[in-house]
Amino acid sequence: MKFLDLQKQFIALKPEMEKAIRQTLERSEFILGPTVEKFEVAMAQFCGVRYAIGVNSGTDALLASLLALGIGKGDEVITTPFSFFATAEVILLAGAKPVFVDIDPTTFNIDPGSIEQRITKRTRVLIPVHLFGLPAQMHEILQIARGYRLAVIEDAAQALGSTYQGKRVCSLGDIGCVSFFPSKNLGAYGDGGVVLTNNPKLAAFVRKWRVHGSVVKYIHDFVGVCSRLDALQAAILNVKLPHLTSWNATRAKKALLYTSLLRSCRSVVTPSSVPGLTHVYNQYTIRVKERRDQLANYLQRKGIPTAIYYPLPLHLQPALRHLGYRRGSLPLAERAAAEVLSLPIYPELPNTEIRRSVNSILQFFSQTS
Repeated sequence: MKFLDLQKQFIALKPEMEKAIRQTLERSEFILGPTVEKFEVAMAQFCGVRYAIGVNSGTDALLASLLALGIGKGDEVITTPFSFFATAEVILLAGAKPVFVDIDPTTFNIDPGSIEQRITKRTRVLIPVHLFGLPAQMHEILQIARGYRLAVIEDAAQALGSTYQGKRVCSLGDIGCVSFFPSKNLGAYGDGGVVLTNNPKLAAFVRKWRVHGSVVKYIHDFVGVCSRLDALQAAILNVKLPHLTSWNATRAKKALLYTSLLRSCRSVVTPSSVPGLTHVYNQYTIRVKERRDQLANYLQRKGIPTAIYYPLPLHLQPALRHLGYRRGSLPLAERAAAEVLSLPIYPELPNTEIRRSVNSILQFFSQTS
């Protein structure tokens, strides 16, 4: 059993995939070009926004978004401490200061009720993360942002295709950012990312920034970087994107099976569902109230892989010690880090393997109770 089996997906798409890659090689158009443009148009339409700009990673998508908003030295950006390191890393790379707000313990997303007390005269941006595939509470977040005239960047690295009150994530804030890391619901065969927005000025900045601050060849309006989604990755994503909605729906069915089978286990808390929000389950993450690490080791011995996203919250990372947070500063995020355990989930995962995983969890707690 694998935690994620990308080979099964490739085999199902092999004829389409080989054709798309071969055509790209035959055209010998590898940097930007029509294949990338086709994908950008399709992504913008999928998310319900005007502009999509492909870049070389989800991390660069976040960094480009901050820079497009003019974020720099002296600015503060509020975000969650329970996310991948890149969410905070890009704030520092832009020259600003990350400010962390604790999470909602039921959703793992940033708690909107705790945001206002962290806003200062230096706050410029809010970055909610739609963690594990579940959208953050965007209505409350956008209300706060409007009240304080703050920009909102949606970190939707794990949530492409999820919806909030009928609208797709990345269409709710000022900018949306997506990763195409291979393990994502829409994964490339390497790194890749995209910036999504309805704002033409922000889109124009990112298009320049990804090509060394240039639109006209050899004329550079500002110092940018080299961060382009290459045509081979775009060709792969063009094949995959039409399947994403059905893949997400299948993930949700797998998650529902997990949840129904785990309902009797009092030592486990299954992922929450929120009315009006669509969860796309990039991860199926449970809370284990006791002996989380022992359970993970037990499952490993049974041939059932698991993962911990994330074992150390951002405010306690060694690289961020200078921000002054201490253990106990954000207790809900810290508790989540000690309890979360992600189980295998992907569209091709056999239901028999889900049942085997759950039976093993139930056996562990029956033996240790």
